[in-house]
Amino acid sequence: MAQQHTTSLRLRLQYRFDNLVAGGTTPLIGWLALACLAVVVPASAVLVWADRAAPPTLSGRLTAVWVSVGQTLKLGGAVGSPLYVLASVTLALVALLFVSTLVSLITTGINGRILSLRRGHSTVLEAGHTVVLGWSDQILPVVSELVAANANQRRSAIAVLAPRDKVDMEDEVATGLGGTGGRTGTGGLTGTGRRTGTGATRIICRSGPTTDPTALARVSPQTSKAVLVLPPDGDSGDAHVVKTLLALDAVLTRPRGTVVVAAVRDSRNHLTAKLAAGPGGHVLCADEIIARLLVQTARQPGLSLVYQDLLDFDGDEFYTAAAQGLAGRTFGEALLAFTTSAVVGLLHADGRVVLNPDPHTEIGADDRIILVSEDDDTAVPEPAGPWVDEDAIVTARPRSRFAERLLLLGWNRRAPLVLEQLDEFVSPGTTLDVVALGDGATLRTAAEVAAARSRLEVAFRSGDITDPDVLAKLDVPSYDSVIVIGETDRESAPAPAPAPAAAAPDTAPPAFAPEPGSATDDRTLVTLLHLRAIGEAADCELPLTTEMSDDGNRLLAPARAGADFIVSGRLISLLMTQISQSGHLADVFEELFKAEGSEFYLRPVADYVRTDREVAFATVVESARRRRECAVGYRLRAQAATAPSYGVRLNPDKRQRVRFGEHDWVVVLAES
Repeated sequence: MAQQHTTSLRLRLQYRFDNLVAGGTTPLIGWLALACLAVVVPASAVLVWADRAAPPTLSGRLTAVWVSVGQTLKLGGAVGSPLYVLASVTLALVALLFVSTLVSLITTGINGRILSLRRGHSTVLEAGHTVVLGWSDQILPVVSELVAANANQRRSAIAVLAPRDKVDMEDEVATGLGGTGGRTGTGGLTGTGRRTGTGATRIICRSGPTTDPTALARVSPQTSKAVLVLPPDGDSGDAHVVKTLLALDAVLTRPRGTVVVAAVRDSRNHLTAKLAAGPGGHVLCADEIIARLLVQTARQPGLSLVYQDLLDFDGDEFYTAAAQGLAGRTFGEALLAFTTSAVVGLLHADGRVVLNPDPHTEIGADDRIILVSEDDDTAVPEPAGPWVDEDAIVTARPRSRFAERLLLLGWNRRAPLVLEQLDEFVSPGTTLDVVALGDGATLRTAAEVAAARSRLEVAFRSGDITDPDVLAKLDVPSYDSVIVIGETDRESAPAPAPAPAAAAPDTAPPAFAPEPGSATDDRTLVTLLHLRAIGEAADCELPLTTEMSDDGNRLLAPARAGADFIVSGRLISLLMTQISQSGHLADVFEELFKAEGSEFYLRPVADYVRTDREVAFATVVESARRRRECAVGYRLRAQAATAPSYGVRLNPDKRQRVRFGEHDWVVVLAES
């Protein structure tokens, strides 16, 4: 009861104080004055009466009390005639009023300025900085890679504009980049750890809509070196990107000196976004790139690790170097002209990019060499020819192509693109079994997708890929390759449309459903759990390639070390960051990802050099050159499960001697 009474009294006093404050300024001043006098006057009296040197008379002591009160309250405490004391107190009150007003005005101005800054409405006065427009799950990978790219600069800045609270953005970025770095996990195209801090790079956040030219001016895009437009989450993300690009076009002057990089998800919006980006703008189509990398990785296990090393700023990346003394010589000769860089193509004077050109192609004086190197200052010509061992070079054994059995688990809007890409690579007679949630709503679309394939025989089966009984009936270990892509569950899928009478229930194609990242990844994790159990029961390693949306979920994936993961958001973030640092890399990646031309392969090292001796990597490069290929690295099977590289070594020193095994691979850039 005592506790309840104490609490009640405290609440009553608080209630009365709140009413006093709500009553206005005049009552509040009056009560504060009374409260102050109630404390100061008795305290002054105690001081006077306790002072041994105090006046002996009562009037003298009262006068001393008045002086103490006046000095404490800054009222002067003058002694004299009543008129003199009144005038002195009046002047003190007037001075106190003016000083208090001045302090109040200054405080209000400072608070207003602080509030304005916290709202993120001030203008960024920087030059040569990088601007990031929008906010999504890609923001942390983009900022992290930009910080790494600026690590060798004394002063750099990243300005972020998004329709969010400035303080919230700063806190999220600081939290995301403040953890201890280091690479962990199972591998794949993911970025397996975040770096610590931001180094010398300042991250500046501003709040405002990215589709408003006035708000865009807050981050000074006209003085920046690059602008990255992130696709926001949701179905309207692509439309928002297009509107942002139009607003950006209104702010930037032409001709542009700023690199503009954007990304859209749906391939149907790619052309629209390119038109909005204008000349010099680079727009990535996430669906097409992800579908192509899924297919390439499914065909070349371990390829996701190669792209991971190439796309982040922790390892080796694409750079260009002046031809210098190579002008007039052939591309084949240039392959062995650098010991610490891997030559892969030419950037012609007219802007054309050619990867893995004919070895007899002559290098022009104004051409630039495209190469893989640790940094732009490590691309120094130094002949590697003396380290070539002719006796170790072998002739490749003929390898016949054969029909395969492929399995696709799941269905989303990228699935038709996956089928299209597979049809370009597989041998005639190859079969693809698709298992996914099916309701017949997209029977016609899926049938058209399957009918358009010339080499690939596609069969659909309706089933829940998270159901262990469904997976057990598939005989998963018998397939040559298994691809898992994200799909939503039945509750989140659109209402089914009636299927044609001729369609059998077990052949109904899967439906195109919305793809919220968390829901799709949750189902993918469950599927991977069951697939791991199937692989363990069969005592075999399933040839598995998995698509995921969130890198955080990828860390939870029950998969073997070094497994192939394509994390869509992370992948697009890495590509955008690379292009923002060097605009011509957009043409390099476009050439690399398109259906025609050259791409990366992991091929048996025994097809290039002898495995019974140590050989310098220059010997591998020369052997690949004779096959019209560019060797850029290797993967050791013995280290395939060892983090962080999982056996992949890109751009090794060509003087380095390695003893390869029969089951090791060479990473080459070759024609598809």
